[in-house]
Amino acid sequence: MIARPLAITALTLSALASGAALAQAKPMQDNMAKPAMEKCYGVSMAGKNDCAAGPGTTCAGTSKVDYQANAWKNVPAGTCTTIKTPNGMGTLTPMKG
Repeated sequence: MIARPLAITALTLSALASGAALAQAKPMQDNMAKPAMEKCYGVSMAGKNDCAAGPGTTCAGTSKVDYQANAWKNVPAGTCTTIKTPNGMGTLTPMKG
């Protein structure tokens, strides 16, 4: 007869331990924020831009040529001007051309 209360106690403790482990894991996930992003013009491939590429385009995926000067792509903040293309470096503002 002692085995039944012991089993119930063991299951209860196991459930409490599992709940405590899950409670500890959730704040860790909440602290993992997405990195800051910035619009980088002139670096996207044709049809791979993010939204609003300028005249002649409406939104994501509508750029007509590779490295379209007025089409932007979201990139990690601080990296845009270091992206080298055949047309030069990425820029934080739309370019003509």
